[in-house]
Amino acid sequence: MNLTPEKPIAGILAPLFAIRTEEDLGIGDTQGLREFVDWAADYGFGLVQLLPVNETGGDHSPYMAISSLAIEPATICITPAAVSDLLQKDFDRITGAVDLKKLRTGPVNYREVKPLKRALLGCAFENFVKKELCRNTGRARKFRAFIREQAEWIEGYALFRVLVDENGSEQWDRWPAEQATERAARGWLKSLAASERREFARKMQFAMYVQWIAFSQWRELKAHCDTRGVALMGDVPIGVSYYSADVFSNPDIFDLEWSGGAPPERVFQSDPFTEKWGQNWGVPLYRWDVMRKNDFSWWRRRVRTVREIFHLFRVDHVLGFYRIYSFPWRPRENGAFLPLSREEAAARTGGRLPQFLPHDDDTPENREANRRQGEEILKRLVGEAGEYRLIGEDLGMVPGYVRPNLALLGIAGFKIPIWEREPDTRLTPGGNYQRLSVATYATHDHPPLKALWEGLNVAIETRHDGQARWEMECLAGFAGLRVPIPSPFTPEVHEGLIAALFRSNAWIPVCMITDLLGSTQRFNVPGAIADTNWSERLHKTVRQWRRNKGTRALMETMRRLLQETGRVSGAKPEEKGNLEITKSGKNKECHNRNDNRAW
Repeated sequence: MNLTPEKPIAGILAPLFAIRTEEDLGIGDTQGLREFVDWAADYGFGLVQLLPVNETGGDHSPYMAISSLAIEPATICITPAAVSDLLQKDFDRITGAVDLKKLRTGPVNYREVKPLKRALLGCAFENFVKKELCRNTGRARKFRAFIREQAEWIEGYALFRVLVDENGSEQWDRWPAEQATERAARGWLKSLAASERREFARKMQFAMYVQWIAFSQWRELKAHCDTRGVALMGDVPIGVSYYSADVFSNPDIFDLEWSGGAPPERVFQSDPFTEKWGQNWGVPLYRWDVMRKNDFSWWRRRVRTVREIFHLFRVDHVLGFYRIYSFPWRPRENGAFLPLSREEAAARTGGRLPQFLPHDDDTPENREANRRQGEEILKRLVGEAGEYRLIGEDLGMVPGYVRPNLALLGIAGFKIPIWEREPDTRLTPGGNYQRLSVATYATHDHPPLKALWEGLNVAIETRHDGQARWEMECLAGFAGLRVPIPSPFTPEVHEGLIAALFRSNAWIPVCMITDLLGSTQRFNVPGAIADTNWSERLHKTVRQWRRNKGTRALMETMRRLLQETGRVSGAKPEEKGNLEITKSGKNKECHNRNDNRAW
């Protein structure tokens, strides 16, 4: 199977933490994703998209990683079968101390899940040291080879990771000054007694061991996707956490005085601060002038690393390479700025206000400077990624120069039907979408399709809302639905909306798993700080979907729609094929009803 815009496919987006299996430890892992990929392939889907899988800290948002390269240990499938260093007796002892049945029910309980998995990995590491590392076995040599391969970043990450544990937080600005940067911490380490240095080195070795296990499982998973003809699509956020190993190791490439974010938008009205000032993500800005001196090596390394485990990847907020909306205060100060006027805010910040940096788009000169910057950086990343591997999330306030520039670079952008409008404000027909695009009704930030439709329905029936009626008419028109307005979210409506996405001219239509199954579950509400964000899990396992008559009937409908629109993909288990992204269209071989209970 070749991934090229000449060969349209379709995909499913599912947060990994939300995927369930009967044996998981309270969070989705690589084994659950393998089952999910097989299920998607069986029905003809050619792509599975994930949210970022980089390691997170106290903030469990996948878009606030404490490392741009390290994989979140919670994604590892940790059983004696999956991690050969883990003994069954250790697994039974550690898991026996928690209520696994309760942990597997409901949303992710990060406070229990992460320590549980860390304890299991700790036992596995001790066994590895005794049986493999001390004897310099083949596995020990593979581990050392992995460290050499990842030498550019992994020791600095491991140093940071151990100091996080030593200080009880990733907030390095609250650590002792001699530990607050990699350079300082290395000097501090030299001052320790020999026994203390050995103990610290052992802890760093454990952090690197965890990453070795993680990368090994993800590489194997990618290879399995090859055999099923399913592309695995990752997600690379534009920023990293202020409290990250990247800032710890490379403070000179970050501008820590500004926080990246997004301007106020009408679509997100759930949070007063977001509605008034915008989204303050708290990610530090990049010092592009410094990065330019070494040819953007930090970003190019990031791309090379993500390619190890994904076939292609989405760059979240690709607009940030051109210019990014920036706040002169950290998110923890949002509450203090919420009631202030612009004048009062400026008085508190020395005249600085939230704005686009490096330039606003208010003059032709600024627009051209922003366009040149984005093109310069993205050219480097496309060079590292390979043709069509990089997908740009170009949503929000999109300057007129961005989409033509992405197309020039061969980068597919996004199409959200409710945001693609004609001059009369009707939705742009899907047949008019550029082929080099990814179409979806919702991302993790948006209400699910069913919730959107039902919300319009309620607004029309209870408030006689004319705007809501117009929006429902537009959606129905986009899907070619002949239903009364208002109308409930029936199986007919559901199928019609999904079919319209598949019929579009976009290279890859992607359905959120909740949209595909017709549920109202939501994984994130922008601007909201709550335990429900980034923790909701799907109500059934993949195996339960396979047994559920309603789910099977629904997915057979989806398979039929994929066949009718020429998007059916995937390979049966016995059909081994190598997934390859090429410009040519040539193959290269190598070794019916919506049951609302379905989701």
